This record gives sequence, structure tokens and C-alpha cells, in this order.
Amino acid sequence: MNRSNSRNNAFIIAGLLIILALSFTGLYAAEKPVSPFEIDKLGKAPEFELKDLNGTKFLSSSLKGKVYLLNFWAPWCPACIEELPSLQVLSKDKALKAKGFQVIAVSVDQSPSDAKSLLRKKAPDLFTLVDGSKAVARQFKVFSLPTTFLIDKNGMIKEKFFGEYDWTDKEIREKIEKLL
Repeated sequence: MNRSNSRNNAFIIAGLLIILALSFTGLYAAEKPVSPFEIDKLGKAPEFELKDLNGTKFLSSSLKGKVYLLNFWAPWCPACIEELPSLQVLSKDKALKAKGFQVIAVSVDQSPSDAKSLLRKKAPDLFTLVDGSKAVARQFKVFSLPTTFLIDKNGMIKEKFFGEYDWTDKEIREKIEKLL
């Protein structure tokens, strides 16, 4: 490889890294970016109100007394897309549902139609809320996607998951069952 090609590749890589960085800071374009350390200060899950993909209002207060997994994602996030099918499998687990467990996905994309379109292909039955303004993502100090919270019956955040996971993993299921 000659120097010219090497230099061009370096510029392309640098450009891609800048675009990636801007996409994450785009979560909070109107505000000061969230520090990754702020998320560690969360103890109790913040109360919130959002609409689902059909426009029906959802209040987090309806989750009192339940164990739930709250997953922040976006249709433009490759890792988010990859984990959607396993998230849906977990959400449909009859034994966990019978004990009151619930999975809630929160799309931080401004276009509900993009989320609907993707979910039809990847996870058609996944209960999804829309946070186009990213107000709830800011409450939860989300700084990267996907970010997922495991929340107990008392509304306390018991675990945070950053990045893509296989939600059918035995270890994750055991963590959920301990809280039920």
C-alpha cells in the first residue's frame, strides 16, 4: 500500500469516528452531554410518561410492584437491532410474565414510523415506547445505546447493561428470577 492510500484510509477512519461520536452526542444536542459517571448515581428509577407506538399514554407508575427491564434503543443503532429478537423472546417468556415481569423497549428515535418498520421485521410483539425528545433517556442518564436497566419491585435499579446482550442468556434470567 502506498502512502497516498494509507493517508486516505486514515482520513476515512477519522471521519467515521467523528460521525460516530456526533451520533452519540446527538442524544443530547440541546444540552450538555451526560457524563458516563452520572449513570452510577442513579438508585431509584425516575418516574416517566411516554406514548407507545400507537400513541397510547403509558405511565411508569403502572409498573409499581413489578420487576421490569427497560431497554433504550434506536432503529439506527446496529447493536440495538441485533438484540431485538432476544429481547422479544425474553418479553414473551410465560413463566416470567406470570410472576409479573415485563420488558419495555424505549425508542429514542424521533420517527416512530422507523421504529415500527424495524420492529415488524425484528421483534413484532415487543412493547415499545417512544422518547423522540430523549427526555426520559436524559432522566436515566443514558450516554450510549443500547442501555438497559433491570428494575426491582420497589423501583430500584438493580443492574445496568451497556451494549448488546443476548437476553435469553441463563445468567440474565437468573438475575431476573432472583428479583421476582
